[in-house]
Amino acid sequence: MKLTRETPESVVVPRPEPTAERPQGLCLDKGYDYQEVRDIVAEFGFTAHIRARGEEAIALKREAGFRARRWVVERAHRMMNRFRRLLVRWEKKPQNYIAFLHFACGLIAFRAAGLFG
Repeated sequence: MKLTRETPESVVVPRPEPTAERPQGLCLDKGYDYQEVRDIVAEFGFTAHIRARGEEAIALKREAGFRARRWVVERAHRMMNRFRRLLVRWEKKPQNYIAFLHFACGLIAFRAAGLFG
């Protein structure tokens, strides 16, 4: 929550201006459920998609078989943690770690596309 303003300000790639026909959403988890964050997000022209605190627990009680929705980043981190070499980080040189990180990302992408094992 503390870096909500600094994060969009530090984006290097210019983004197109949001319009009524093409709004731009920003998905955040329940740790960002504050009015101050909503105001900052609106200031940058994003539509906030923030899960309210307790909302997921209520949905779990109401619906049998309800599964929590996970963001793409969380799924990517889960897939990366399956590579023990990245999880433990035995490499001392940063370039070796980054090379294995890129290899894992490529392997995940090939698997997701159904092109490789």
